[in-house]
Amino acid sequence: MTSDGQGIKTVTLTDVQEAHKRISPVVKKSPLIYSPALSEYTGASVHLKLENLNVSGSFKIRGAANKMLSLPLGEQKLGVTTFSTGNFGMSVAYLAKQLGIKAIICISNRVPKAKVDLIQDLGAQIEIVGQSQDDAEERCYQLEKEHGLTVVHPFDDPYVIAGQGTIGMELLDDLPKLDTVIGGLSGGGLHSGMGVALKTNAPKLQLLGVSPIHGATMYESIKRGFPISVEEQNTLADSLLGGIGENNQYTFHMVQQYVDKIMLLEEIAIAEGMAFMLEKHRMIIEGAAASGIGAILNKNVPLGSEVAVIISGCSVDNSTVMDIMNQNHTN
Repeated sequence: MTSDGQGIKTVTLTDVQEAHKRISPVVKKSPLIYSPALSEYTGASVHLKLENLNVSGSFKIRGAANKMLSLPLGEQKLGVTTFSTGNFGMSVAYLAKQLGIKAIICISNRVPKAKVDLIQDLGAQIEIVGQSQDDAEERCYQLEKEHGLTVVHPFDDPYVIAGQGTIGMELLDDLPKLDTVIGGLSGGGLHSGMGVALKTNAPKLQLLGVSPIHGATMYESIKRGFPISVEEQNTLADSLLGGIGENNQYTFHMVQQYVDKIMLLEEIAIAEGMAFMLEKHRMIIEGAAASGIGAILNKNVPLGSEVAVIISGCSVDNSTVMDIMNQNHTN
């Protein structure tokens, strides 16, 4: 971790490489599969990075592991807390159970029942607060003051960013000629980490982000030129909700630096991406994970010849899946 000449904090390739060594005992390399259907549709060679097959059901296990495994034993003993739209909370809960430490996961009332149930199944304590991730974050820092718990920030933390960046290392290892990477963008931890790993090695590579059309905080912040708050609204891509923090230290500037384009997606396109993945690849994925596919299907994304789509997670209510399959049919 370092600062540039203007005092802006950032994460380096060395940090990502160290994260890879640290988390490798608990986070295995995720599969990368070729998508015949998307390749035929686009005329490019399209691959899917299956982060949905991680042990916690999403890519968030990488950043959570790098942060929690780096904590001093004294801090581990007191326990941890985090705020989450679900997936990061599941990852922290899973790791806390493996390490035998206390974890309190703060979430808002918008988090789907499927994710709440999974966190509870992992044995973590849950506090449900307010209607936004910002409300959950406020409670999280109260717990830090009241009980001495260590806050594991879900994205704006150098260890978390470096952990997510290990995805980029794996992609380049499997696809040396990779020229386009696309995935859901929220707080920016994923794209910041991947940006370091990918663009340090392949500066001309396109890194693309996709956000729901409503509540796209990073997109609106980039437009303004500084972090702002945006009201959360219901979306199939619930994992992409949440603020980026008005005092954001890392991800706002790193997304500015590394992400070439941010695209906004209508709800119908997110649903089409979920349906496509189930019909063509027989996998149930959540809305955030389907955002890259939805953007490709709606032809509003510039693609190169060697493309990777980040399938970020799989936690979605069964009723949502049934509704989508009844309403969406791909050819």
